[in-house]
Amino acid sequence: MSNQTRRPALGNLLRRPETGSLLGLVTVFVFFAVFGGADFASATGAASWLNVAASLGIVALPIGLLMIAGELDISIGSMIPAGSMAVAIVSGHFHAPILVGIGTALAIGAVVGFINGVLVVRTAVPSFIVTLGTLFAVAGLVLGLSVILTGTTSVGIKAGPEAKWLLGHFIGGTFQVTIFWWIAAALLFGFVLHYSHYGNWILAMGGDKVSARNAGIPTERVTILLFMCSGVSAAFVGLSQAILYNSAQVSAGQSYIFNAIISVVVGGVLLTGGYGSVVGIVLGTITFAIVNQGIYYTGFDANWASLIIGILLLLAVLMNNTFRKLALAYSPARGKSRT
Repeated sequence: MSNQTRRPALGNLLRRPETGSLLGLVTVFVFFAVFGGADFASATGAASWLNVAASLGIVALPIGLLMIAGELDISIGSMIPAGSMAVAIVSGHFHAPILVGIGTALAIGAVVGFINGVLVVRTAVPSFIVTLGTLFAVAGLVLGLSVILTGTTSVGIKAGPEAKWLLGHFIGGTFQVTIFWWIAAALLFGFVLHYSHYGNWILAMGGDKVSARNAGIPTERVTILLFMCSGVSAAFVGLSQAILYNSAQVSAGQSYIFNAIISVVVGGVLLTGGYGSVVGIVLGTITFAIVNQGIYYTGFDANWASLIIGILLLLAVLMNNTFRKLALAYSPARGKSRT
């Protein structure tokens, strides 16, 4: 094979958004496999980070698509406890059928997402500011209504066996069933981004929203739909956790805001939009989960855990940036000019 043939092939590989995140995943996995020992490599060890990756991944996928489209949603930090409390209050406190509680939680997620989307497209206020407002508004609403309706900020729920089997049980006593929902969500969002016209629209919006609108892309409708997907996904994670642990609290979910963004960025999505892939988001989520959980399988002092996690995640992001620069070096235009 000639150098001219290998150069485009290498350039195509380097330009893939998930190339850097894959190497980052391999690096951190090898790191913890070496320092974490047999416990990290065991089924229990794998379950510890896969369970974290599943819940985080369901939220990170729509956040990733929003970021590719040039938007951001941080209201998920309140939507997760909102979903938990909704199903717990409706089906736990008021003893309505579990399907009613699930439907209520998902409907709340869709409504909040719709409000976010409409405010972003109608006011032209940056989505970070809009969703920051809804983050606090939803948090206050959930807290106030929980106290008014139940007199407490923690509500128990006992779902039936069918709901438990679908949304809230441990397979083999270790792996959460949420992992399968994460896989299904990844396949769905992967199809949308990479095999449907919506994917082209999302990428075009992240590149230049004005040009995308002038080209006939329904940017407002797509933006609203993406925010609704984000709200519903966050509410789903919340209700599944409530069913899994038989209780809900108004304070859970804030950590998902930055964890999801970190996972997406580690997965190769640009903060400026227009670049990224679902495979990269999945790999970035797994990388974050491994780093987050793997540190406890090592012999390192737990007081240094945050420092080590931060360094490893920073290295993963820097690796992604390095591969983007290499991709530019192997761009078709440059390759052609050198031959």
